[in-house]
Amino acid sequence: MKQKLHILPIIIISQFACTSTWFAGNAIMESLTKKLDFGADIVSYVISSVQFGFIIGTLIFGILMIADRFSPSKVFMVCAFLASISNLLLVYPDLNVGGLLFARFSTGFFLAGIYPVGMKIAADYYEKGLGKALGFLVGALVLGTAFPFLIKGSPLANHPDTVIKLTSSITAIGGLFLFFLVPNGPFRVASATIKLDAGPQLFKNKKFKKAAFGYFGHMWELYAFWAFTPIAIQFFALESASEISVSLWSGVVIALGGLSCAYGGLISQRIGSKKVALIALIVSGFLCLISPILFSFPIYLFLAGWCLWGIAVTADSPQFSNLVASAVAPELKGTALTLVNCIGFAITIISIQLLGSLQSIVPISLLFIPLAIGPLFGVYHLMAKNDE
Repeated sequence: MKQKLHILPIIIISQFACTSTWFAGNAIMESLTKKLDFGADIVSYVISSVQFGFIIGTLIFGILMIADRFSPSKVFMVCAFLASISNLLLVYPDLNVGGLLFARFSTGFFLAGIYPVGMKIAADYYEKGLGKALGFLVGALVLGTAFPFLIKGSPLANHPDTVIKLTSSITAIGGLFLFFLVPNGPFRVASATIKLDAGPQLFKNKKFKKAAFGYFGHMWELYAFWAFTPIAIQFFALESASEISVSLWSGVVIALGGLSCAYGGLISQRIGSKKVALIALIVSGFLCLISPILFSFPIYLFLAGWCLWGIAVTADSPQFSNLVASAVAPELKGTALTLVNCIGFAITIISIQLLGSLQSIVPISLLFIPLAIGPLFGVYHLMAKNDE
């Protein structure tokens, strides 16, 4: 019991540190486009390259069952080092388009050994109360995602390279921290062999399928909302002639989602993961639909609405992970979480590219409406009658 008390804080700190590289490139996108003389159309490709790297990484990790066959703490540390190095490529003086896309792709690839593996480690320690544990853990991921924007919007970042160097440093430290202080969990059941049919077999599990499809709807909305939040805030600031820090407010919107993940985890102990996920999907889906109205508000009411959206859009994420992990056998938890992440992040590329294409066609006030497709899809599957 004494060991359990310190395990979760360590995983949380490490997860926060190591996922800070995820949006590090996004936070300095403006300086990158100026430095490399790129147009605005490159933004969605740079963002999607991280997602694509994560997809390929999770696909390979899932097929090879890396998190279930090898010590997850070792996998986490090695991937943290490699993600740190990949992120550092952004400060290379002679960086070009190919180098930029490769740096973001490889960062995403190695994040596949951090985010889902961190959840797998938590599942190995918390057979009961996993929803609460994952709430804090995914909250750390969200805060890690917001961290580069918060650095960029603070006096600490006197140069864009500072954001990259700092996030790379804490990523490497986070990997070491977890490896030395978190041994294999008491509920870990290692898989001795590769099971190439594990993925198709998992989707025959109706409970798993229902949770996975709900998660896919959530992912359609989440990363596109995060990716285009700075654009929405910048547009509103210019239109209203308001002097606000776009980076700082983008970081605040994303960071609030970390708090909602943790709070949702606590609530799930009373009402269950399914109800928390359902409420969050309904609220965020509603905000998608009324997003044009938010653009007609005064600046601080607009920001308040966007912050509320940032809270709702993430609260369901750890609860879906709990539902997925709880639906499968212990020796397949790592593979199940990795596979669901792989498909979920593939979906994010479609929604990000869709918004990137629509950006030059429709007014920005209408840009976020298509994101409602995801919450509607998720709610439908969560509320569907079990036919097990």
